[in-house]
Amino acid sequence: MKAIWNNKVIAESTNTVVIENNHYFPPESVNKDYIKSSDLHSTCPWKGEASYFSLEVDGKENKDAAWYYKQPSELAKGIKDHVAFWRGVEITE
Repeated sequence: MKAIWNNKVIAESTNTVVIENNHYFPPESVNKDYIKSSDLHSTCPWKGEASYFSLEVDGKENKDAAWYYKQPSELAKGIKDHVAFWRGVEITE
């Protein structure tokens, strides 16, 4: 699977975890050159607190377009630090 935004591959892995129709990419599969930390946090009732990344590619920013769980609940421990995408990021095979 690939996560693509602004014609760049942000993440690529054959080992994503799918939860609620979202592909969670292992942390090592994410190109760190294109992500930067965000101050945004949200809470999922069963996964826990999510933290966000913004994407920056060729001078363009996609604010809070990726999220991950640093300390997920026991039910979601399989996606610890895995990154999922939204806000126009294309997920393809």
